[in-house]
Amino acid sequence: MKVVIDQSRCVGAGQCVLVAPEVFDQRDEDGIVVLLRENPPAELHAQAKEAAQLCPALAIEVDG
Repeated sequence: MKVVIDQSRCVGAGQCVLVAPEVFDQRDEDGIVVLLRENPPAELHAQAKEAAQLCPALAIEVDG
C-alpha cells in the first residue's frame, strides 16, 4: 500500500490524525497534513483507508 497526500488541498480538519496517528500528523503552524509513513505496515492499512474516506478535502489517496 502507498499513501499519497496533497497538502495544497488539505484544510487542516485533522480527521486523518484522529483515525491514523501512526500514518499522519499535522504541522503546528497551520494544521496541514504531514505524511509519516508513505508505505504503512499491513496493520495500519484499514486506518489509512478510513482516513482517506473521512478527509473532507479529499487530500489523501491510498493505492493498494
